[in-house]
Amino acid sequence: MQIFFKCNGEWVHQNEHVSEESMDESTGLKVREAYINVTRQQVEDFHGPEDYWCQCVAWSHLGTSKSRKASVRIAYLRKNFEQDPQGREVPIEGMIVLHCRPPEGVPAAEVEWLKNEEPVDAEQDENIDTRADHNLIIRQARLSDSGNYTCMAANIVAKRRSLSATVVVYVNGGWSSWTEWSNCNVRCGRGWQKRSRTCTNPAPLNGGAFCEGMSVQKITCTSLCPVDGGWEVWSEWSVCSPECEHMRIRECSAPPPRNGGKFCEGPSQESENCTEGLCIQDKKPLHEIKPQNIENATDIALYSGLGAAVIAVAVIVVGVTLYRRSQSEYGVDVIDSSALTGGFQTFNFKTVRQGNSLLLNSSMQPDLTVSRTYSGPICLQDPIDKELMTESSLFNPLTDIKVKVQSSFMVSLGVTERSEYHGKTHSGTFPHDSNRTFHPIHAKNKAAYIQNLSSLSKRSEMRATGIFGHLGGRLGIPNTGVSLLIPHGAIPEEASWEIYLAINQDEASLQPEGSEVLLGPQVTCGPPDVTVSTPFALTIPHCAEANSEHWNVHLKKKKFQGKWEEVMSVEEETTSCYCLLDPYACHILLDSFGTYALTGEPLSDCSVKELKVAVFGCLSCNSLDYSLRVYCIDNTPCAFQEVISDERHQGGQLLEEPKLLHFKGNTFSLQISVLDIPPFLWRIKPFTACQEVPFSRVWRNNQQPLHCAFSLERYTPATTQLSCKICVRQVKGHEQILQIQTSILENEKETITFFAHDDSNFPAQMGPQAFKIPYSIRQRICATFDTPSAKGKDWQMLAQKNSINRNLSYFATQRSPSAVILDLWEARHQHDGDLDSLACALEEIGRTQPKNSNLTETQIEESNFSYSRQNGL
Repeated sequence: MQIFFKCNGEWVHQNEHVSEESMDESTGLKVREAYINVTRQQVEDFHGPEDYWCQCVAWSHLGTSKSRKASVRIAYLRKNFEQDPQGREVPIEGMIVLHCRPPEGVPAAEVEWLKNEEPVDAEQDENIDTRADHNLIIRQARLSDSGNYTCMAANIVAKRRSLSATVVVYVNGGWSSWTEWSNCNVRCGRGWQKRSRTCTNPAPLNGGAFCEGMSVQKITCTSLCPVDGGWEVWSEWSVCSPECEHMRIRECSAPPPRNGGKFCEGPSQESENCTEGLCIQDKKPLHEIKPQNIENATDIALYSGLGAAVIAVAVIVVGVTLYRRSQSEYGVDVIDSSALTGGFQTFNFKTVRQGNSLLLNSSMQPDLTVSRTYSGPICLQDPIDKELMTESSLFNPLTDIKVKVQSSFMVSLGVTERSEYHGKTHSGTFPHDSNRTFHPIHAKNKAAYIQNLSSLSKRSEMRATGIFGHLGGRLGIPNTGVSLLIPHGAIPEEASWEIYLAINQDEASLQPEGSEVLLGPQVTCGPPDVTVSTPFALTIPHCAEANSEHWNVHLKKKKFQGKWEEVMSVEEETTSCYCLLDPYACHILLDSFGTYALTGEPLSDCSVKELKVAVFGCLSCNSLDYSLRVYCIDNTPCAFQEVISDERHQGGQLLEEPKLLHFKGNTFSLQISVLDIPPFLWRIKPFTACQEVPFSRVWRNNQQPLHCAFSLERYTPATTQLSCKICVRQVKGHEQILQIQTSILENEKETITFFAHDDSNFPAQMGPQAFKIPYSIRQRICATFDTPSAKGKDWQMLAQKNSINRNLSYFATQRSPSAVILDLWEARHQHDGDLDSLACALEEIGRTQPKNSNLTETQIEESNFSYSRQNGL
């Protein structure tokens, strides 16, 4: 018997064989074994259609037998993992999937997972599964599953370690149960009681979110006050008894003692002789029993009562006199005693007395007894400061006033929301213009003051016009965020239209219904009697924090009768128009001109309006006074533009970069206060350190800019620098602090830029220069994506890459969906013109095509994209 080897179809020389013979002890048969050595160099030098192989062939006189082929391959294991596991942060009981694709190798590498350098045993932990394509799956995350996970790949050649992936299992906080309500904080009258809860069920761990909501709740309570008993009137005298006495009684029931009150003091019955001393008692007439002692006792009681009455009257007279004298120093009578007991009652300002030296103009007697109120409270920093409020500090920009005192340290003012106060003017009062700041009017400059007031011009009209043709263009109102994009081809050829765009200021504004609020300006574009062939893009800024969970935003249009009707909801699927809500503006595709407005319906208390907080300052008529005006307006450029226009007329200077305040729709008011005033250089006028604005006044602030005025006074003219802080906060909400550091001298003031994009020089752009995308490249893009493709590379993917994922049926009804998508892109990027992002999106779409596409189509399309990059895309 002989054994031979054949490798790769060729016989191996017998000299390379090694043979051994042995005897099988169980059968007694002779066994021959043969083997050959194959080197790495032989395998590397072999080049054939298949792997290097060898086969064993045995021959004897009985015949020939062949073995199966054995392949010989070079073992290896590459260094880099095809996919390293990525770190994850998951909530407790969430699923964790860590992907691992080991390096390529022969034989294929086996994968093992390590947690904190310790092997993970999936057989002992049913919550862990490592069988699915080398991935590590934790079905329900536990706190103990947090750690560093490493994928280990190994074969006969080497071992490789992946990058470690950090897994953090976090726990979001949960509220505990409410505690019992506390006792009422007052023993008598109206107070409050509270209950609390803690974020410990469970407590947040590993970066988990803290509990949302309030940790403390307060409600009002009323404790029953103790009532002392009072005597009823005496009853009639009873019939005279045999002992010559009659009696009468009274009851402690006027009122009876309640809630722990004291019982009536004194006797409940009394008796006396009923025969005027003629009745005999103990065999003696009653008038003979110690008559002298009775007379002396009666005289002493009489004189004692008269003396006490005289003393009481004298004390009252002295007290009233001293009280009225102390109040007369301020020219004011306070007719209320509850200010000393912590109550919250109204008091009235009486007419100013003649000759009071503390008043700026004692001859003017303002009518302050009408029933107007201003929103408060206004807080006094120093309770000892009793200085009189001047007209510039308190009555600006108020109309008529009703003042409330709280604990003698807090003053609360409130604005009535009655419509009739706009038309009333009382003789001797100050002008009723809430958009201006008025200062103390002395007799000598009163005429000059009124003349200066009447010379102030009205608001500049926010309007822009332009003549556009077939090439289209862009029309915008400078520094307002309102713009109109007229696409190429929207206007017929050989036609020119004069198109206008305006922000409505003087017309009757839209009155939102129910809980709706106006989110931006009311915009009119026209002419209304023309129809465009391609939708135009109208951009309206808004102040809502865009979130479909908290807001339901509507587009409304004004009809000819002055009524408003809803066009669509932003989240609605419709083919009549399209709305795309960006963080600061809404871009609307429309077919007809008209007057449009955005309204928002808050869906929860978490709905947020963004307010812009800006501080302006200017010197007053009095050279020592300085006026600070804090504006809280909707965060839209047009609202800020209106404030800038008003402040320019008043000589105001922007003192600090405006900041954003997130104002929640939770019905809590807004507080504005001035802090950290240098005590030896400046002082703030009384009752103006802190002002509070009701929630409804801020939430529905659409008619006029909301601002609060603070009046400061220098001690000496040598003080030229002002440093303070303005704190604007919503109760139980967001807070912003503006640091003011300015010079009050005009020539030393630092100019702060009003607007990030100053487009005042280009209100209208016609033709190709109005668009960011060149027209030739635009045509190539439309031709590529308007054609339906089985590969899915059409206008729908173009929309998806540009973050347009909703209401795609609107684009499907257009003659060129890609052109309308690009028009929307132009409207969204009118300031930045981010062509690189569009180019990257187009290239990304180009990469998604299948590899088996034919060469001609691939070359054509790739050349289009490369051409786009060379031309700015």
